Amino acid sequence: MKQVFQNARTAEVTVEEVPAPKLLSGCVLIRTATSLVSTGTERASSEFAGKSLFQKARMRPDLVREVLSKMNRDGLAATISAVRSRLDQPSALGYSSAGTVIAVGEGVTGIATGDRVACAGAGHAVHAEFAGVPRLLVARIPSEAVAFDEATFTTLGAVALHGVRNADAKLGDIVAVIGLGLLGQLTLQILKAAGCCVLGMDISPERVELALRCQADAVSTSPSQFHDLCMQHSAGHGVDGVIVAAQTASNDPIELAGAIARNRAAVVALGTVSMDIPRRSFYEKELDFRVSRSYGPGRYDSAYEQKGIDYPIGYVRWTQTRNMEAFVKLLADRKINLRPLITHRFPIERAHEAYDLITRKTSEPSLGVLIEYPEARNYDQRVEIASANRRITSDKNIRLGFLGAGSFAIGTLLPAIEQAGGVEKIALAAANGSHARHAAVKFGFASCTSDEQEIFDNPDVSAMVIATRHHLHAHQVITALNAGKHVFCEKPLCLNATELGGIIDAHKRHRDRLLTVGFNRRFAPLSIRMKKFLALAGEPLVLHYRVNAGFLSSDHWLNDPQQGGGRIIGEVCHFVDFLCYLTDGFPVEVETRSLANSARHSNDNVVCSLRFANGALGAISYLANGAKSYSKERIEVFGGGCVAVLEDFRRLELACGGEKKIFRSLLHQDKGHRGEWKAFVSAIQNGTRSPIPFAEIVTTMRTTFALEESRCLGQPVALKQGYREDRICDQDDFGQAS
Repeated sequence: MKQVFQNARTAEVTVEEVPAPKLLSGCVLIRTATSLVSTGTERASSEFAGKSLFQKARMRPDLVREVLSKMNRDGLAATISAVRSRLDQPSALGYSSAGTVIAVGEGVTGIATGDRVACAGAGHAVHAEFAGVPRLLVARIPSEAVAFDEATFTTLGAVALHGVRNADAKLGDIVAVIGLGLLGQLTLQILKAAGCCVLGMDISPERVELALRCQADAVSTSPSQFHDLCMQHSAGHGVDGVIVAAQTASNDPIELAGAIARNRAAVVALGTVSMDIPRRSFYEKELDFRVSRSYGPGRYDSAYEQKGIDYPIGYVRWTQTRNMEAFVKLLADRKINLRPLITHRFPIERAHEAYDLITRKTSEPSLGVLIEYPEARNYDQRVEIASANRRITSDKNIRLGFLGAGSFAIGTLLPAIEQAGGVEKIALAAANGSHARHAAVKFGFASCTSDEQEIFDNPDVSAMVIATRHHLHAHQVITALNAGKHVFCEKPLCLNATELGGIIDAHKRHRDRLLTVGFNRRFAPLSIRMKKFLALAGEPLVLHYRVNAGFLSSDHWLNDPQQGGGRIIGEVCHFVDFLCYLTDGFPVEVETRSLANSARHSNDNVVCSLRFANGALGAISYLANGAKSYSKERIEVFGGGCVAVLEDFRRLELACGGEKKIFRSLLHQDKGHRGEWKAFVSAIQNGTRSPIPFAEIVTTMRTTFALEESRCLGQPVALKQGYREDRICDQDDFGQAS
């Protein structure tokens, strides 16, 4: 399918052929008829993308601070690589569209195949021939009388409608609208439909004239004249409400709003404006200043938008979905006339011309700009990559299929595979077709798809990398093993003991296939040197691993028990593996204590204790309450008169007796990603065992589950024994409260 993208480095807009999106649970699959190019939001993002790096840095000093912090922590080379990876990622444009439902995902109600719908949401209602959209970002079009080109305005209509609700506009109220762009024109018509007297102001004579044609009661291009108009229509009291729909860095609209409002009126910021509120006018009139958040309650709530958990109508009458439905109803009742607002139409092949128009590269005035899509097109989830992009390697190399195209895959794992070599890149799959194509082109895969089953079934694929979200790992690992593939799975291997048992059973059936997990830290050069040094201790070690992990919001997918497993299972497993690697042992008892009464999330701040069968003692302090500017990881090990300290995998200090040695990596941080991949490829090519013995992988996951169990129970948990491949796994193997 065709989709519109923008280059984050150059602002160039292109139309690319990408795999159609995969239908996900809780979503509907849409064949797009039309989509709307936003002259406000999308123009602003396009103008930002077109600026130089220096200009971007001046506009976003917060990002500059993040880059400098990363450079200090991870090194110059790693920082440059991360910035380049971010800038190379194309942006999928669009957030308001309309079309026909061609498939409905599991759990979706109220929408059926064949329904005509309006869609919303950046990253969902994109400029593309097909789109996968969460259920609560979709509103059914109730009447055939509403054309797709009208329904495609629904997202902006819901934004305007929410602004009107925030203004508490009622029948007979006098409301001023400052800024008569597309959002202002929609606001004006909604206010008229609500029985309000509407006064409009814009510096553009064309938009003022359009507002009159859309039944504004009075308009002006002059702030002083507009002030007089407001006083005339309100008998000198001032207007009952002001909605600022302008987009400007100037504070003039807010100052004007304070001057024209009556005592105790509401001023609503709907557009992107400066909000330096003039105290005198707002204080003397006791004005209520409100910022209208997008298109209603539910916006930016992942539980609502992504998981489809609706708010009860008795408590939240107007959610973003119900605002969308209300706007479509206004269209069906002919209360709003959008025809005068549509100024341009472009077929998707000429989408770049639409962006030339809204960014004023052409002098032609515009307002409502639509992209239209052909009716006859196939839903194709596979795209072949041009042969020029392929990097042909030796016939002796393994033939790789790759699942996932997230930031870790593109920024870390795939570059490590590229550097290590030893593979022929056959196919890459991701649920998001645009991400799949970007990664496939960048790293030289022969094809890309949004259907992972194609890779499982591909006889040309001999080995698979699984770099998807955590809840998918177990099923994908088992499917890949059953398909006869070698498997490299990013951590964690799975999310619970039941899934681990299923993987163990699959591994027993396919012992000729290698299975390893991305516990990369044991393959870092400084880690290998550290372990060799610690072999001199000759007695049980005492280890402390401190992780300055950083804060994640509660709605981050990693904190979702069903999707990410939480931070212990999702991330602490890394550090469990490393301690097991350094001690050459397996834990027999663990305990986790979380930070009580934390102002944020106590589950993100934990101290884990591990007692090993060989007498070693380990502690993992996993913390989210520290400063980003400080080092992320520090490992201290004591034993036999020796001390080893590894700081962020860039500095290793070894002390024994009266001697001390320091090893540094100044330019970059090497956490072992390339080393682990080289070891995996070598094991396949030479027919040797997995670079991490399967028994150790099982031990790490069992220990991690026990740590999470201990956190929940508030007491230590014993692990009965180490995993043996010759013994059937049962539930009792995974942990038991002491």
